[in-house]
Amino acid sequence: MRAGIFQSEGGGLTADERLAKLATALEGGSLDLVACPELFMSGYNIGDAFTVHAEVPGGPFSLRVSEIAKASATAIVYGYPERDGDAIYNAAACIGPDGEIIANHRKLLLPPGMETDYFAPGDELTLFDLNGFHCALLICYDAEYPEAVRAAVEAGAQVVIVPTALVDKWGSVALQMMPTRAFENGVWLLYANHAGSENGADYLGASCIVQPNGQDAARAGAGEELIAAELDLAQVTAAQDRLPYLRQVGRMREITSKES
Repeated sequence: MRAGIFQSEGGGLTADERLAKLATALEGGSLDLVACPELFMSGYNIGDAFTVHAEVPGGPFSLRVSEIAKASATAIVYGYPERDGDAIYNAAACIGPDGEIIANHRKLLLPPGMETDYFAPGDELTLFDLNGFHCALLICYDAEYPEAVRAAVEAGAQVVIVPTALVDKWGSVALQMMPTRAFENGVWLLYANHAGSENGADYLGASCIVQPNGQDAARAGAGEELIAAELDLAQVTAAQDRLPYLRQVGRMREITSKES
């Protein structure tokens, strides 16, 4: 499966302008999957405007993404503020190449700060199948917990897709932590960040597609760009056979759960 990340610079742009950039990035390409950043639809550092932009799954923005997915024959993962009654969730959807929603994830853990003022937390893992790969969706802070990625992999995930909104003071998350998550689980990991600035937030960029051995298959710089790599299931098998972390994790849990 050929997968990509659209590291977009969307500060101050309208939803239509964001979609136009995505459509242009996918023109003439041959991607099976592309991941866009956290809250790609609205922008991340926008404060009260979340209440204006939030929509239900299958809402107007989603329908426009569906058109792009069908036109490019590409599955698209993108972040958006999801409305459910009076609650708003920091969510990410995957729309298949046929234009249908195949997954919707609500961010499980909200970091200290702005998000707790606007969003409710989600409460379940999100997994789906695409092109013979079993995929999991997590959002930003979710993947900073080893337990979340490990739980997704124990549920069968071979690819972990992480839309994020990482600012430049947290470079170690993109440069060290995410490769570690891929390595310690023996899976592909797609970490899709914003570029540029937005209302005082300076994004790191540095989106990455990490191989199951923890090495970068592709890594973005600081600006807007599309990166891509070929995902290979054989690398997942090889990595998990070489280091038996997953097979031995039960034993480690037994040891560490004993009362001293």
